Amino acid sequence: MKPLIHPQRLHASLLSFSCLWRRLTASPSSYKVGTMAEKFDCHYCRDNLQGKKYVQKDGHHCCLKCFDKFCANTCVECRKPIGADSKEVHYKNRYWHDTCFRCAKCLRSLANETFVAKDNKILCNKCTTREDSPKCKGCFKPIVAGDQNVEYKGTVWHKDCFTCSNCKQVIGTGSFFPKGEDFYCVTCHEAKFAKHCVKCNKAITSGGITYQDQPWHAECFVCVTCSKKLAGQRFTAVEDQYYCVDCYKNFVAKKCAGCKNPITGFGKGSSVVAYEGQSWHDYCFHCKKCSMNLANKRFVFHQEQVYCPDCAKKL
Repeated sequence: MKPLIHPQRLHASLLSFSCLWRRLTASPSSYKVGTMAEKFDCHYCRDNLQGKKYVQKDGHHCCLKCFDKFCANTCVECRKPIGADSKEVHYKNRYWHDTCFRCAKCLRSLANETFVAKDNKILCNKCTTREDSPKCKGCFKPIVAGDQNVEYKGTVWHKDCFTCSNCKQVIGTGSFFPKGEDFYCVTCHEAKFAKHCVKCNKAITSGGITYQDQPWHAECFVCVTCSKKLAGQRFTAVEDQYYCVDCYKNFVAKKCAGCKNPITGFGKGSSVVAYEGQSWHDYCFHCKKCSMNLANKRFVFHQEQVYCPDCAKKL
């Protein structure tokens, strides 16, 4: 039995404009700035920080000078560190001082504005022409400032142009499944591609398992007697019915003619000796007189008892 793997459900992002972002003015959440009240040393230069301003990052305390030298992000415009006291703007793993985040044409500050990223340049809305605007993959028209849109792996659509390849309904910012060049809403993907449980015949969207090349919901693959879930558990199949170990022992398994206990096929005694309608654990199949184990050996069956050939001669 092995897990049944399904395509990951993906979510499109709704932005105010493709490649348009709002600035982030707060210090990154990966560190915090404060004044040290306790006795700590800088992680890098070992200077005492008590009573001084410090930065805590990745569980370490450091002075402002060492933060700028070893930890701070570098502004892509001025190439200087973005200090702990500075406001930082970031976009696609690039960082700026808020005062350096300006339109490449008119130099207007964009720290509190929407903007367009074009060929690694940042442009304000006024300096952006229709030629600069990204084109919708659906209608091939420009996506201009204020248009709601969806971006996936570098391709962008107007929100209403991002539709299911099968039913043509707008996916927008809903969940979807990519399939080659096509995109499917959840309902169409389940109907067209998802495997269906052999028990309930409903689509398996997550948490499925396979047994003997047949797909099941984990909640459908249960013991026929007690309804215990069998995924990841030991079980026995009898004529297309599945039993947990306990139910198989109590209700289905044959009893050993020697010890009278169930023969489960699990653990010790997994090998079975069967003869004339009776069954034994292999370790219970021994001579009635001398107790020699006779599994895989010659034996004599006399009056419902098992004997080795030597003991049988003395009967």
